This record gives sequence, structure tokens and C-alpha cells, in this order.
Amino acid sequence: MSKDIDVLAVGEPLIEFNQRAVGNHSYDIGYGGDTSNCAIAAARLGAVAAYVTRVGDDAFGQRLMALWAAEGVITQGVVVEEGAETGLYFVSHDAAGHHFDYRRRNSAASRLGAADLSQALIARARYLHVSGISQAISASAQEAVDQAIGLAQQHGAAVSYDLNFRPRLWSADAALAAATRTLARCDIFFPGLDEVQALTGIVGPEAAVAWAHDCGAKVVALKLGAQGCLLSAGGRQERIASIAVNPVDATGAGDCFAGAFLSQLAAGSDPFSAARFANTAAALSTQGYGAVAPIPDRRTVLKRLGSGA
Repeated sequence: MSKDIDVLAVGEPLIEFNQRAVGNHSYDIGYGGDTSNCAIAAARLGAVAAYVTRVGDDAFGQRLMALWAAEGVITQGVVVEEGAETGLYFVSHDAAGHHFDYRRRNSAASRLGAADLSQALIARARYLHVSGISQAISASAQEAVDQAIGLAQQHGAAVSYDLNFRPRLWSADAALAAATRTLARCDIFFPGLDEVQALTGIVGPEAAVAWAHDCGAKVVALKLGAQGCLLSAGGRQERIASIAVNPVDATGAGDCFAGAFLSQLAAGSDPFSAARFANTAAALSTQGYGAVAPIPDRRTVLKRLGSGA
């Protein structure tokens, strides 16, 4: 079967209510969910992206379907569940950064299961992208992720995994067990340094990368926030600095990084060039509020890369 989908993501979309500014009691409605953000970033940056999930048959589910259509994300794998609700989250801001409150219990996405997977759709994908949140929202969703990985491997797709540990969703022990199992089947891994430390007690970027490789990950892009990333692939490691920006909201920046990275691999870039592109895209995405609206397009990223600024 033709590989006509660059990035196929599986997981949980959410509707976002983002505080307009510190101390402001008004919220702007937007969109979120780590794997959805990744798929949208990949599509906006030039890749063919698709999404597998469940949404409610409510107004929020309709908004998400309209968003994906507008972004060109293929929704053949999205189930609209009658009587179910679409999950929500709220973002507030203060001097310490951004904070999240979720309303997702028993949401449509949490009911995602292995039966919702289309083998034919997965067979068309070059990269399958999943995350720790995809695994943590329910036992059935974790089963869906595990089966999706198996189908991806069966059909020659590379597996991309964002750790995205959320202690509100599950314990560090449960997350570590799932991560260890997944890394043994993982081609590209996107952890954050603080997440690796929380799960393993490992301190330091190089040690975190070594742990990921020991678990089985082939390419590791360790996200370091404003400091960029540490990229390790093919026996080579390089710290890749971010660009200078004036950030206002880092919501979804890591998801933008993953989508940008995968879009570049799909376009034929090597991992190190892909990481430089992804660093730039993620940094630019922090200059506006929300997870999706500030994701830059490909021309904007290339222009900033070309400027050398």
C-alpha cells in the first residue's frame, strides 16, 4: 500500500480555554491535546497528517472536526460518539509560567480502544505518533496505543513517542512501566529532561539520553525548553540551541517540536537538521497564546532559519 500519510497520530484532543493574560479573568477558546497539536503542526509545516481519536457529538467535537478539516488533517480515523462529551482544559498564567486544569473524565477520547484502529489507515503511514498521555487516559486507550504500534511495525511505519508524563493521570511507576515497554519498540523518542528525572531519578541530559537508548529508542530528541534540545542519533550527539524570542505562553511548544521534527524527516531531512527546524518552530509558537493558534507555517520557520537570528 502506498505511504501517502506522513504522520498518523493517535490520542486525545481537547478544547482549550486560555487565560488572556496574567490577572485577566477572560479566556479565549482554542484547541489542544498533545497528539492533535502534533498532527496540526506537522500539517501546517508541510506534511500529510492524519488523526485517530474519539470526539463527542457536541459543539466542541464539531469544532475540533472543523479545525482538522481547515488544517488539512485527515479525519478518516476519528469516531464521533453519540452521547459522549469532548474533553476540556483551562490554562492560567502567572509569574511561574502556565498552569492547567482539566475536565476530561469519561470523555469520548478516554473511550478510545483497539477496535477504533484502522489497519488500512495505519498501513498508509510513514510515522505513527503516540504519547504517554495517549496511554494514561484509560486502559482501553493504552491498549489502542500498544496495538497501533504493533500494526505500524507490521506495515513498516516508524514509531514516534512523546513521553509527556502527567502525574495527575497516573503514577510515576505506571508511566515508567509503559515508557519502558514502548521504548523497546520506539524509533523516535521525545522526552523532557524533567520528565525523565521524575520517572527514573536520572539527572543530566547525557544520562537521560543514554537511558533512552538503553531502553531501545533509536533517535532521541531530549527537549530542554528555552535551551533547545539534545539530539542523539546514529552514535552522534549534538546540543542544538533554540532561537531568541519573547515568549508569552509555552502551551503546546513540545507538541509543535514533535510535529515539526516529523514533518522534516518526512521531507527527507536528517535528524539534526530536523531538530534545528523543530527548535525554531517550537520557539516561534511560544510568542502567542494557546497550543494551536501560534504554530508557525513552514515559510515563517524557514525565513527565521535563513535570517540566522
